[in-house]
Amino acid sequence: MIDDQKKAHILIVDDEKHIQEMLSRNFRFEGYDVMTAGNGEEALEILKTQRIEVVISDIRMPVMDGIELLKRIRKDYQMVQVIIITGYVTMTSLLDAFRHGAYTCVFKPINDMKELENAVKRCVEYLKHWQKKLLELQAMKIQ
Repeated sequence: MIDDQKKAHILIVDDEKHIQEMLSRNFRFEGYDVMTAGNGEEALEILKTQRIEVVISDIRMPVMDGIELLKRIRKDYQMVQVIIITGYVTMTSLLDAFRHGAYTCVFKPINDMKELENAVKRCVEYLKHWQKKLLELQAMKIQ
């Protein structure tokens, strides 16, 4: 559960180490708990054992790409919000991302972190909203 005292847990998935480090440093500075993975397969291993609310994933990666990761997250971790980042912008890749449930897509190079920071904040607010609704439902069942 996300509370107001603690920021959400973010998983950054990108095969480019410098992108992982840049995003990790930025979101840690913002107060988030951050983990990183180099591809979709590594990300799924982390999701099995760690609480993650938001995944920021590249599309083009070796082993398992971001679209396949997105499909698996939607299947097995429905409440995890996924933000796609990509330097490989095509209509097909963008439509695939949204068709499979991406929250949004941010294009590389990421020169201004505000767009990505705001997307993460909106994802966290969305999750908080649904957590509140679930708590209200549980309270109704108890009475």
